[in-house]
Amino acid sequence: MTNNYELYKVFYWAAKTGSLTQAAHALFLTQPSVSHAIKQLEESFGLTLFQRNSKGVSLTQEGAVLYSYIEQSQILISLAEKKMAELKNLDSGVLRIGGSDSLFKHYLLPFLEEFHLQYPDIGIQLLHGTTPEIMGYLKEGKIDLGVARMPIMDSQIEVQEGIQLQDCFVAGCRYAPEIQNKVISLQELLEYPLVLFSRNSRARMAITELFHGYGYELKPEIEVGSVDLLIELARKGLGISYVAREFVSKELEEGSLFEIKLDVELPPSQVGVMNMRNLPLTSAAKKFIEGFK
Repeated sequence: MTNNYELYKVFYWAAKTGSLTQAAHALFLTQPSVSHAIKQLEESFGLTLFQRNSKGVSLTQEGAVLYSYIEQSQILISLAEKKMAELKNLDSGVLRIGGSDSLFKHYLLPFLEEFHLQYPDIGIQLLHGTTPEIMGYLKEGKIDLGVARMPIMDSQIEVQEGIQLQDCFVAGCRYAPEIQNKVISLQELLEYPLVLFSRNSRARMAITELFHGYGYELKPEIEVGSVDLLIELARKGLGISYVAREFVSKELEEGSLFEIKLDVELPPSQVGVMNMRNLPLTSAAKKFIEGFK
């Protein structure tokens, strides 16, 4: 037996107010409509749910049993409606973003700060990972948005272009006397110890492909998983690091690192903000993406 939800709503308000007139007023219905709805519900159960009295209506024993269940459902529905309103108005909820530590720190941080100032009641969860891992998190529903270097080749994922990064080779003071003011070739660069990202990073793939195009193979002395380590190892003189210029602007300006000039041009890379193509974004994710436009 399945009754229309509207019948239960009429029953609830009639029982709650003890009056068909007040129930009709609360539901913006006529009193005959309320009486008809209750009659339908009683007929469907084959039970009398209300007794008429001088003050209005009161529940029968069977009606009281039904009310004990319907009251709980109405409370839950009211709470659900309140929660939906809060989510719509960004008074609650969580924004979940996946990306690398370097993109969080050097790219997303200003956007996260502005978003938190505007919507302080929205929780923020940041999940670290490589590009393949971030794409997997999106498909598994663990995050709402992902941030990674492009290209992102997956028909299930929609990508919005973000900032452009310019990668470069940087070194510390140890190598300044030899190459700071010189233009060197890729072959000459390979004579020095290199510090690169791990093999599964997009930045590493891009520079490896570039060197292969010129007939050279990259053999780094040190492989790391974070930009901060790339920068610090270069500063300490343990090798020449390959990193986005935007991520070392402070070090370049203060002189603790210098950019190596090459006789070939290194191509820029694009950062993309990802979401699942056929899934609706949460209100929080929509607002956050608007900050990139």
